[in-house]
Amino acid sequence: MSDFPPPNGQPGPGAAPQQGPLVVNAQYVKDLSFEVPGAPEVFTQLREQPRVDIALDVQARPLQDGGNTFEVALQIRCDAKSGETTAFIAELVYCGIFTVNVAQDVLEPVLLVECPRLLFPFARNILADVTRDGGFMPVLLTPIDFVALWQARRGQPSGAPSGTLLA
Repeated sequence: MSDFPPPNGQPGPGAAPQQGPLVVNAQYVKDLSFEVPGAPEVFTQLREQPRVDIALDVQARPLQDGGNTFEVALQIRCDAKSGETTAFIAELVYCGIFTVNVAQDVLEPVLLVECPRLLFPFARNILADVTRDGGFMPVLLTPIDFVALWQARRGQPSGAPSGTLLA
């Protein structure tokens, strides 16, 4: 047996795996809704691409008292209109269960910035697929600056529902 450390920083045989500061335990669609309230007429009357308004929210909640496992929810709503006519409404709540091993003073930014940053590409893909499969051009969300979103939420009065860490 060798006294040298294993290459690439990997634990040796029989060593317990090291757990990093952020572990993704699971990802899942918690809620998905797609509506075309004016179908089928909307498809025959639509003359141009609808204007799509996007609303995004991030929430986190602990899964156990005093534990380090959290559910982080990325909530996205797309309202598409052509003039006054609603073309479609898409709502997605995409979640992840994360184990977070960081100091308490950085817990909130990890949960509300880093965790949604990991979830976002998957949520973006789901929305693109569901809008395309619904008969419209896919909604391709631009990258989100979760740091700016978190900082803006921190400036809101206490008790604001969006982007807050639920205790």
